[in-house]
Amino acid sequence: MLSDIEIARKSKPYNIKTIAKKLGLSESLVETYGKYMAKIDYTKIKSKKQGKLILVTAMTPTASGEGKTTVSIGLADGLSRLKEKVCLALRQPSLGPVFGIKGGATGGGFAQVMPMENINLHFTGDFHAITSANNLLSSIIDNHIHQGNEKQIEKVFFERCIDLNDRNLKRVELSSGRTDSFTITSASETMAILTLAKDLEDLKRRLGNIIVGENKKGEFVYARDLKAEDAMAILLKDALKPNLVQTLEHTPAIIHCGPFANIAHGCNSVIATNTALSLADYIVTEAGFGADLGAEKFLDLKCQLNGFKPDCVVLVATIKALKLQGGEVKENLKHPNLNAVKIGLKNLERHISNIKDVYKLPIVVAINKFETDTEEEINCVKDFALSLGVCTEVVEGYKKGGKGAINLARSVIEKCDKTANTEYVYSLKDDIQTKIEKVATKIYRAKGVEYSSNAKEILKKIKQKGYGHLPVVLAKTQYSFSDDKSLIGAPTDFTLKVTDIKIRGGAEFVVVIAGSMLLMPGLAKHSAYEAMTIDKNGNIDGLF
Repeated sequence: MLSDIEIARKSKPYNIKTIAKKLGLSESLVETYGKYMAKIDYTKIKSKKQGKLILVTAMTPTASGEGKTTVSIGLADGLSRLKEKVCLALRQPSLGPVFGIKGGATGGGFAQVMPMENINLHFTGDFHAITSANNLLSSIIDNHIHQGNEKQIEKVFFERCIDLNDRNLKRVELSSGRTDSFTITSASETMAILTLAKDLEDLKRRLGNIIVGENKKGEFVYARDLKAEDAMAILLKDALKPNLVQTLEHTPAIIHCGPFANIAHGCNSVIATNTALSLADYIVTEAGFGADLGAEKFLDLKCQLNGFKPDCVVLVATIKALKLQGGEVKENLKHPNLNAVKIGLKNLERHISNIKDVYKLPIVVAINKFETDTEEEINCVKDFALSLGVCTEVVEGYKKGGKGAINLARSVIEKCDKTANTEYVYSLKDDIQTKIEKVATKIYRAKGVEYSSNAKEILKKIKQKGYGHLPVVLAKTQYSFSDDKSLIGAPTDFTLKVTDIKIRGGAEFVVVIAGSMLLMPGLAKHSAYEAMTIDKNGNIDGLF
């Protein structure tokens, strides 16, 4: 079997202008980056089309992920094979996971987006622009303090960022004597702002509203007070435009922004989603990690704030993830274990219930098939889902591309023909504490929430400063419904422990950190970079 990068290298992409024409985009609306990548000038699109929005999410994942991107790409190619006008809307990969354990985020096998190497690495430079704009503000803050501190800044809240896993940057001592920390770029407020901005003016407004710190009177100091928003926007003006690429089967794919779902809000940009909805009949998008993280934030934050209404949710499950949730050790996940699958179904059931009963959305379970899965194990999952009144389709996009996702595509079209009226877990009118507790009890099924003394103080400050109307982004482990990754399956008798809360005035949400969640991951003892090579001709191997 060829590796992902070998499959990608053997594929022959169309010129990106040909892909643009599939979406009805004239050459004047695309800015090419070589032959196979482009940015879309979204400001000039006049279409009033509103396509069907399909959200791909997943059950609680294993460390290697459950193949949401692969299923998303396979589904889009499957819809295209059915002669539907379709567009993917995905997140950009981050260099942290690319060189870490997880690897890239361009799909796998015969369900990939290309050019694979470019997308996984520097792409069109968006992440570099975000990192630069973010760190420009940090340098402006420190320079302001150095030059006399006219605004009397006493506490600095804003953090530097870098698009790499580097645990030693979690806490740093600056030459000025101040202690600072780095987040990974995907978790930065600048990333969140770019992802949620509707246009350049909205971007500038949000950048200006970043809370950089507090003065000696306890008043917030904003980026606009330091006249930083225009300079930051200048660095981000091109990054604001969504990127156009293609799948191996030449289905158009818009890939833009990349916040993680466990430590950020896990969705691609509002501009990318709006652009795709205006250009295609079916839009396939994904949200990060399990449905308790990515889907919750996609629905309660992105959809509630922007009026997006998903027509169908695809919930990705794998036999190996079910085994893991059933108590099997990761070293044995490739071996048949029907009993572990049956026990692990409790986790799948919880995710199905959240989508179907809490959010009231049509759902299809997609079993992302691996070579080690047995028919008995697959039929067990199918029968279980059927008992819940949920359709299940086996997907072989990795092995067969769009052909392996035709049945899923047909089921999705059928679900999209029915009217869906999304309900949300909380109202934006609820106070912050109520929002946190509704997510914790309704989605995670915690028995309650416990706040650290620091978190309690910040809750008071949120109320005093008038930020209670903002949505919440809960940052927690992706490996459990709880904040403890060892609690597998569908735990209920646990308390969610909130250790810290951060107000993101520019992004316009509140980050709630549960458990020991960190905003700067580290590399593993053995990470993906060790297997990567590049020869004298510039050919890369080991990227996945």
